[in-house]
Amino acid sequence: MSNAKPVPAELDFSGVTWEKSPFSGGNDNCVEFGVIGDLVAVRDSKRPEQTPLIYTRGEIAAMIAGAKAGAFDHLA
Repeated sequence: MSNAKPVPAELDFSGVTWEKSPFSGGNDNCVEFGVIGDLVAVRDSKRPEQTPLIYTRGEIAAMIAGAKAGAFDHLA
């Protein structure tokens, strides 16, 4: 049994509800997240036609924990 993530181009994103931060101001210059099964897809709102990046929920949880802990504050 493999724990490999599926290839993004092989996934069907047509039913995905995309979400972005309420802090984005409603513009189209945002990172959007969408749930697809047990995975989280991430895309650029300026280029919704491009194939999203795919992460496990664990990977997203680790990123959020890092952000909450200030690990990325130097990027803002």
